Amino acid sequence: MPNIKPVSDLRNYNEVLKDCHTGDPVYLTKNGRGKYVIVDLEEYERQQTILKLLTKLSEAEAAIKTGEEWQSLDELKRNLEV
Repeated sequence: MPNIKPVSDLRNYNEVLKDCHTGDPVYLTKNGRGKYVIVDLEEYERQQTILKLLTKLSEAEAAIKTGEEWQSLDELKRNLEV
């Protein structure tokens, strides 16, 4: 169940932060509407890492569809020689 609090609860921010555990964000509302989300730093970094990975996978998928990044076995061997 989502943890939803009014932004005015930040006056007692220690209580709000106690409710913010890894994987469990706290949603803050302003005038009854969703406005902000507080997440644990570890969770934020995890989400950013996943986003970067998904971006790279999307780029790789696009390259496969266009064929721009394909190399023959001989080209690959030449590029790997040091």
